[in-house]
Amino acid sequence: MNKFAKIIIVFTTISAAIMELIDASIVNVALSNVAGNLGATIEDVSWVITAYAIANVIIIPMTGFLAQYFGRKNYYLYSIILFTLASIMCGNSTSLWELVFWRFIQGIGGGALLSTSQAILFDTFPISQRGVASAMFGVGIVMGPTLGPTVGGLIIDHYSWPLIFNINIPFGILATALTYFF
Repeated sequence: MNKFAKIIIVFTTISAAIMELIDASIVNVALSNVAGNLGATIEDVSWVITAYAIANVIIIPMTGFLAQYFGRKNYYLYSIILFTLASIMCGNSTSLWELVFWRFIQGIGGGALLSTSQAILFDTFPISQRGVASAMFGVGIVMGPTLGPTVGGLIIDHYSWPLIFNINIPFGILATALTYFF
């Protein structure tokens, strides 16, 4: 595999992982706005976070099996697509329980992104270069939870809460295209 393809694979895996990590933390700052907009209590709107976490807990242990069964690239590709489509539906939700449902579906897609990204990265690089690949991936992973609350705060201050989900769409499309072609 040539150097350009490796760089694209690193960029793809990091971008998909960052997209998932930002989404996991960006919602926290928007909960009161979501609750107010959908006419829900803070206790009820906490299900938006809980549904995502439950889906992650269900899917993460199954990721290795599913990647082997469907093929790692296919599983990764369809997880990105599912995550992106669920993000669209989250942003278009008109009720709390509709949002909770789509967050659960989004969590199913997102649960595969971190572990599968790292597995793809390790498959791409020989053992002698895996340390460098892991370091690049680690830098990307640190950015997600750091950027999520900041970006979420900016979105809530200047726009409306659906954008915290719709912001995933261009990244999801880019990650889908890069995964498909590389």
